Amino acid sequence: MRIIILPYDRNWPRLYEEEKVRLQQALMGHATSVQHIGSTSVPGLAAKPIIDILVGAPSLAEVDGFCIQPMIGLGYDYHPEFEAQTPERRFFRRETPEGVRTHHVHLVEINSQWWLDHLLFRDYLRGNAEMRRAYEALKRRLAEREWETSQDYTEAKTEFILAALQEARAWKQGICYC
Repeated sequence: MRIIILPYDRNWPRLYEEEKVRLQQALMGHATSVQHIGSTSVPGLAAKPIIDILVGAPSLAEVDGFCIQPMIGLGYDYHPEFEAQTPERRFFRRETPEGVRTHHVHLVEINSQWWLDHLLFRDYLRGNAEMRRAYEALKRRLAEREWETSQDYTEAKTEFILAALQEARAWKQGICYC
């Protein structure tokens, strides 16, 4: 499988906003917050052209009870197989009729570590041009390889992301002036 990294597209925020409205309507108050995350949420950063959306709910029990069926109704495929590795998240994908992925939605408990880490990573990339360039360079290098699955590509970025999160935590506390 080839990973396609495209230059930043100014339409990505609009695509997120359009989907945010659909999600809020479908989840009827069960979504406490809806956030644009991932590389498409970082101005100037090249990315896979898939809009990543983080939805925070009061609890996973509420997600399981009230959110899964409405997500399926919006045309998303639910992927419970990822819960063995990431039990704190419910993951959904949407594709075009031709099978091109367009959106990923991650439903988690609001203010969980998963929630906080993904927002912190996004904000750190938005505020740190050097880290943004380094992340883009890594993604472009990795995209040159053939991958068995997109999850393998994602896992190849883990070491970088964990190191960046450590820096980001210090940055957030005002310790690091990178």
